[in-house]
Parts: sequence; C-alpha cells; structure tokens
Amino acid sequence: MKRKNVIIIGAAGRDFHNFNTYYRDKEEYNVVAFTAAQIPDIDGRKYPSELAGEMYPEGIPIYSQDELPKLIKELDVDECVFAYSDLHYEEVMSLSAIVNAAGSTFTLLGPKHTMLKSKKPVISVCAVRTGTGKSQTSRKIIETLLEQGLKVVAIRHPMPYGDLNAQRVQRFATLDDLKKHDCTIEEMEEYEPHVTRGNIVYAGVDYADILEAAENDPDGCDVILWDGGNNDISFYEPDLAITVLDPHRPGHELKYYPGEVALRTTDVSIINKIDSADPEAIQIVENNIKHAKPASKIIKAESKITVEHPELIKGKRVLIVEDGPTLTHGEMNIGAGMVAAQRLGASESIDPRPYAAGTLKETFEKYKHIGNVLPAMGYGAQQLKDLEATINQADCDVVIIGTPMDLTRVININKPSTRVHYDLEEVGDLHLKDVLDEFVKKHELKKDGLYKGVKAV
Repeated sequence: MKRKNVIIIGAAGRDFHNFNTYYRDKEEYNVVAFTAAQIPDIDGRKYPSELAGEMYPEGIPIYSQDELPKLIKELDVDECVFAYSDLHYEEVMSLSAIVNAAGSTFTLLGPKHTMLKSKKPVISVCAVRTGTGKSQTSRKIIETLLEQGLKVVAIRHPMPYGDLNAQRVQRFATLDDLKKHDCTIEEMEEYEPHVTRGNIVYAGVDYADILEAAENDPDGCDVILWDGGNNDISFYEPDLAITVLDPHRPGHELKYYPGEVALRTTDVSIINKIDSADPEAIQIVENNIKHAKPASKIIKAESKITVEHPELIKGKRVLIVEDGPTLTHGEMNIGAGMVAAQRLGASESIDPRPYAAGTLKETFEKYKHIGNVLPAMGYGAQQLKDLEATINQADCDVVIIGTPMDLTRVININKPSTRVHYDLEEVGDLHLKDVLDEFVKKHELKKDGLYKGVKAV
C-alpha cells in the first residue's frame, strides 16, 4: 500500500501534537515535512527522530510556510494538515486555496483524534483570541482550588522554540527552572506568574508523556488544569471547559479559528475586561455566546490592574512595553500597560518606532496596527538584545512593563521602570468559585466536609 505523503502546517506546538497523537505510528501516512509560521526562527530545524519514532529515523524537516506550494509539488504531497491557531477564517481558507491549487487536500483534525484522556479530572482554559486573559483565569482557578486543599497541576500549551529533545517533558516549580530550561520571554511570561505563586507547571513537546508525568507529580495531583495558548482548543479531554472572551475585539469569537470551536464546546464563558470595554461591545460578545453555545454559563469579569510604583507614572513621558503575542498575531494595538498609563495620568506614551533596533524594526513593519507600545519580543537571544537596546535608547522618563514576567530579570534597563500586574475579578452573581464548587462535588474531590487525602483528626 502506498503511504500518503503529508505536510503538517504549524507553528511549533499544535503541529507536533497532531503528529504525535494521530500520525506518528500509522503506517498508512508518511509525514514528509512540517512548515512553520507565526513564530520567528523555528524553520530550518528538524523534528528529531527520537520524538518522531521508528518510521522516521532521519527525523522530519521543518520548512518556512512560504515554501508550501513548492514543497507540495516536489514531495508529491497528498494531504496538508492545518495545525496552528488564531487565524481569521479568510486566512485559513486562503491557505486552503494555496494547498488545493498545488494539488493537495486540506485537512483540519478535530478533538476526537487529538484530545488525550486523563486519569485525573481536567479543567481546560481556552480563549477565542490571543490576549483575552487566559493566564489570569488559570491562576484564579488554581488559587481557588488550592484554598480547598486540592493539588492542582497546570499543563501549558507548547512553546518549544529550542532543543526539542531536551524539551520533551519540562517541569517548572521555581524561577531557577526557567533558567535551567533556557526559556524565552514568551515562555517566562506564561510560567513565571505560576511558579512565583508556588504552582507547578508542565510543558514541552510530547503531551502524552507530559500528562503521565503531571498525573504522577511528586508533589501530588488531584486536578489537571490545561492552560491554553493562542485560541487553540485543549490537548486533553476536559471535564470542565472554560473559554475567555474579549469585548475589546467584539465579533472575533465567531471569526477566528479555532477560537469559535472553543466557544462552541465550552461549559463556561468568561467575558473579561468589562471595566475597560464599551457596553455595546460587551453586549455583542454576550449575544454571540448565546447564539453559539446557549447552554454556556456566563461570567463577567474585570481585568484588575495594579502597578508596583504608580507614583512614577503621573505627568511622565512613558515607554510602554506590552506582551508580544497579544500585539502581534493577537492583533491588539495596546495592552494592560497602556491602560495603566492612561488611568494614572502619564503625560505621553512615546512612539517606540524611532528607537527600534534590529529585529524590532521588522516587527513594526509586519504588524502595522500596533499603537504607541513596544512588543516584548524575545523568542531568541538576538530579539532579547534588540529589545534591551530599543528600551535603553528610547527618549522617555519611565518604562512601564506590561508583560506578565519581570523583564528586569533578563535585560538591563537604564531608566526607572515599574511593573503592571493584572488579575481576574468577577462581577455579578456567578463567580468561578460557584462553578468550581460544582466541579469538586461532581468529581467527589470533597467528601463529608473533608478534602480528598485529608484525614480527620
């Protein structure tokens, strides 16, 4: 039987997971390549043979997505599988047209073929767009369950931008682990807020091995929390699915893939950032939830902002550094740093473009929608160097750091700076605690007033 030649179109995350769960051990398929987009400098590598399995002794090459039409012809490709997230439907179908025009079939794999089943109860936190507030939602869930005596292990959506073999299974419990695993800024932005609170986080490449390690974590595990990335759907079959929506981008919940899948499969919808959004936009989002998933419970929440040194901002010319992915493929033009600057009376948010160094010039050229804020791009050493240079040569009084991790740990900033923190705060009658109490009861994690694993005295 002739094996079908397959290309998996990805961005170093969902693509590897789809291969591992669906294609790796099937003799009828021959995955001839991955393509890479969205994330800088991940093409030109190989998915190593140690991860790819016995049928791929040479590993699998990773090419730029720009080469896709040529690869389909040269490698006689039968099927191209789309496997990354947060794309407008027009972009997805344009890619489908490119694939079809080159003679290949365009495929989208669904949850049935890609979700793994855990031995532990699973809560998934997903979103309809990048930058909606998944991380603060995940932290709130973990903290609520920890208060009830439960041990929660978070598993983060993959960001394997380095040595893929070394990143097969990663465990983060301390800030030293971030250094040990040579994390990028994008990784630290996701892991640091967890570990500084004492939470355990797993991530990596092989999510079956990661799940087994998390279920058997040496510190114990009662609940797995899937902490999603972009607007991707969960890698694990959830027992409670939570989806976060952003009224700063009303209507996007029905226009971006696979965010609408997350919405249509959710149990709980959280409309975040209502404190800084227009009432009309909030209503649009609520109406779309009721249209797409009428049975979903709806929680409304504020993204509560606190600033470490608010006295530094009033009347000052500020350079605002925001979360990179939220601004780039998340398509936001500002973030929490700008909100803090406006609320605390900064005299001016300076345009960082005249001071942009190296790769950041390319970022601004590619993502023209970005406002007067600086995306904290740090996928590699050069981007980190360029970020430091841009900040330090900027003509401003103060730097506002609106990223989830402490930039001053990894770069030297030559002027006063202050960090912005943001947390989820529910508004209205329904809170996450109400939902989680039902979850705990349903899965018998709480019995007779005592929590599982806690003995009466």
